[in-house]
Amino acid sequence: MTNLTHPFLDLDGDKLREECGIFGIIGNGASGANAAATCALGLHALQHRGQEAVGITSFDGVEFFTRRGLGHVAENFASGESIAELPGHMAAGHVRYSTTGGAGMRNVQPLYADLASGGFAVAHNGNISNARMLRQELVQKGAIFQSTSDTEVIIHLVATSRYPTMLDKLVDALRLVEGAYALIVMTPRGMIACRDPLGIRPLVMGMLDGNTVFASETVAFDTVGADFVRQIEPGEFVEVDFDGAIRTHRPFGTVKARPCIFEHVYFSRPDSIFNDRSVYESRKAIGMELAKEAPVEADLVVPVPDSGVPAAIGYSQQSGIPFELGIIRSHYVGRTFIQPGDATRHNSVARKHNANRAIVAGKRIVLIDDSIVRGTTSLKIVQMMRDAGATEVHFRVASPPTGHGCYYGVDTPERSKLLAGRMDLAAMREFIQADSLAFVSIDGLYRAVGLKGRDNACPQYCDACFTGDYPTPLTDLALRAQDEAQLALPVGKAALV
Repeated sequence: MTNLTHPFLDLDGDKLREECGIFGIIGNGASGANAAATCALGLHALQHRGQEAVGITSFDGVEFFTRRGLGHVAENFASGESIAELPGHMAAGHVRYSTTGGAGMRNVQPLYADLASGGFAVAHNGNISNARMLRQELVQKGAIFQSTSDTEVIIHLVATSRYPTMLDKLVDALRLVEGAYALIVMTPRGMIACRDPLGIRPLVMGMLDGNTVFASETVAFDTVGADFVRQIEPGEFVEVDFDGAIRTHRPFGTVKARPCIFEHVYFSRPDSIFNDRSVYESRKAIGMELAKEAPVEADLVVPVPDSGVPAAIGYSQQSGIPFELGIIRSHYVGRTFIQPGDATRHNSVARKHNANRAIVAGKRIVLIDDSIVRGTTSLKIVQMMRDAGATEVHFRVASPPTGHGCYYGVDTPERSKLLAGRMDLAAMREFIQADSLAFVSIDGLYRAVGLKGRDNACPQYCDACFTGDYPTPLTDLALRAQDEAQLALPVGKAALV
């Protein structure tokens, strides 16, 4: 446990984490000749979406090749030898944090299988909210699973589909799936990219030297030198063959989209474009809304680095209170999450941030962060500012209270561990020991991303982590609740349920 009076603190253990990022490339252009190297570079730009493991699968026209490893992209694909193991004009890759299925090499993607129709590799961003039910049904029919990932359910559904073409098999499989998915699929005939009908998770398409590229964020295109073409629309399937022919399909018709609004708040890099809007501009606008809704007399606006910076700039510009870097983040501290033991982990991560005492001493501070999850980090930040000499610490949050879990591909604690899930505003303020606490309103968040406010009858984004308004059924959650209720019954009565 990090000492609250220590000048350094751990800001990494109390953040929502996106599950993963995906990247794919196919074609006969110059970059396609070394598809795996381009894929690795694209994944490097998406590293913030998943730092636990990485994998790349390539196809050379005859065989599929896969290399996977725990850790960062640079640790697994920095050498020419590692890229040389992945020949071909088509490649797809994945960086991940674990949610459904947990950690371990067997869950590192892309997942690959030899089907009756040939090789099949899939990289998945999202979470299947009825994967447990589907898995049970498949196992009862004789399916043998090699991983505990929900993504493998998709492979088995494709393998057992009786439709003739791979596209039809994939559509048939995904008709049975609930939840969120952005997929890049590789077959001997080419690549298929698709999003779930609500478009909860992001996916974009670009062009690079005549090759077609797909990625979770546009920033990956900037890194590899590709031109951003457009986002893959919710429910859209895009097929690309090795001659560069592109075919689009909309098998689910038109459904009101509900993309994840937290991409604007935290997940996407600020230099990305999400849902046709600059993420950086959205975050600045959130800060401006926050300043309008929750003004305070103070001397300095201080961001919690790095995710709080754009919102803090917006708050400063709107309020007229000077912006200062009152917390300095070290960019030279190595990865710590794979080190054994909590004590080792905390001793290492605790050196990532330091109070800028010369700036904050004797000042009234407005701290800007993107969210409050468990609240333990916010408590430490407030204490760090007070230890550095701040006379007042006012906490402002660039998202509404996160009081509900996410079941669409985000590593969210259960509701009982979310501060906003168990406390009202006054209790939260007391818990983090701030002089005042305020969150941007849900309508303020919607205004910041270019809308008039939240349409409660038909919300324009998925905001379930704030509102509890889930856009899809949560079958596995209901099954888990039934199991827990049954276990809670007195002995002898459970069998009667």
